[in-house]
Amino acid sequence: MTTTVPAGAQAPAAGRRVTPTGRLILPATADRADWLTARRSGIGSSDVPAILGLIEQNPPLKVYYDKTGHDVDDAGEAAYWGTVNEENVARRWAMQNRSVIRRIGLVAHVDHPHWRTTLDRRVTECPLSEDEQAPCALEVKTRSAFKSAQWHAGAPDDVLAQMLWQIIVNGYEHMHYAVLIGGNEYHQGTVRADQYTDVMADITAAVDRFWTEHVQAQVPPEPTGDGEALARMFRRLHPTRSGSVDIDRHPDALDALADYNRHQRAESSAKKAKGQAKARMLAALDDAQEALIGGERAYGLEPTNAAPRVDLEQLAERWPDAYTACVTPNPTERLDIAKQFKGDS
Repeated sequence: MTTTVPAGAQAPAAGRRVTPTGRLILPATADRADWLTARRSGIGSSDVPAILGLIEQNPPLKVYYDKTGHDVDDAGEAAYWGTVNEENVARRWAMQNRSVIRRIGLVAHVDHPHWRTTLDRRVTECPLSEDEQAPCALEVKTRSAFKSAQWHAGAPDDVLAQMLWQIIVNGYEHMHYAVLIGGNEYHQGTVRADQYTDVMADITAAVDRFWTEHVQAQVPPEPTGDGEALARMFRRLHPTRSGSVDIDRHPDALDALADYNRHQRAESSAKKAKGQAKARMLAALDDAQEALIGGERAYGLEPTNAAPRVDLEQLAERWPDAYTACVTPNPTERLDIAKQFKGDS
């Protein structure tokens, strides 16, 4: 067996059924702008973990704004290197399993056009089946070494949700995955549909509910998830701001203001108490390096490799060209609450 498509093989035409229940919307060679536009016309596999609340940094509200035509894509270095390394990881899986894979493109369910997915690779010769033409696909991931423990018992929940959605859209009985962790740790596995029947039904219901009640109805979901991730999203949505808005008739905003004040007071109190506890621990050390409890090390002072401090004012004054070349403005906002609305001090 080979690991690539034979030379001269024809790419499937758009509209043609390419999986048991999926038809091709766009080929893998399509322009990225066309892909992004087509992707917004349905729910893709990368949207599903966010809709289910499995990724705090990618909340449902972000999916909503993406589907309604807003630019909220803030993919960073991890996404870039995932794309760069995808082909190598896919080839490793194909060689190790003596299988054949190919890119396919954006696929939609034949009966539910808003069910969509872009398969990383379609497997044309499954290594697990006596019938090598058994339809299935491969999901490819790259992950930080800090995420290694998440893969010890199989695919983590967010990846599992993605793969189950791909199974739903394409009518597969199973899918394979391959992951490269920390650049040098490889794992692979299989997800079988018959082990997740109830979960797949719940995913389908959640996706359809999100599509009809939010995207089609143009009603944004509640802002849940990581607060800083939401703040970054709103900065992209509103790079410039002006004017004011009256929230007297917006009970959720009023409740949020009260919650923010309460948590800020608790955070300030906890930070102060933490600092006092640290000072007492250091006082107990005196001139020692570490503290023992029952002969065992309890805590100590260890050197850290903190980033060097830069005197930006001196840099700008003495070496203005270097300052201009190396220092990039990083504008942001600070949530400023008027004194009379801060609640009890």
